[in-house]
Amino acid sequence: MSNAVPEKLRREHDEARKCYDSRAFTAAVVMVRRTLEGVCIEAGISERILVKSLKELQSRGMIDGRLADWAQELRVLGNEGAHYTGRPVSREDAVDALAFSEALLDYMFVLAAKFDEFKQRRAASSSDNAASQADAV
Repeated sequence: MSNAVPEKLRREHDEARKCYDSRAFTAAVVMVRRTLEGVCIEAGISERILVKSLKELQSRGMIDGRLADWAQELRVLGNEGAHYTGRPVSREDAVDALAFSEALLDYMFVLAAKFDEFKQRRAASSSDNAASQADAV
């Protein structure tokens, strides 16, 4: 996982993957939910109720509607894992939870950092070109 993802979140996600590798699928989805909470905190969301935190991420424009839907489904799955519902967490659910959480981490931290670098490079290139054109006049 990219170093653009905060270390604490990398550790949480790594633990989710270790749970999965140990065939502890319920524990894996609970750790994914915990990672979601961490994403909200790292994004500066102070709301402590996860359903509201995820909606706040969307309302601030930090995630789009589809990612918000994914995150809410991960939250629900994590709740099912954390609370005795009598409904087992399948291997497929754990695979999907890990994949969706990785996509969310990439979007929030890796792609956001790359896009910021892109904009800075373009802005610097634009100002260099403007300076070169001014010197030519």
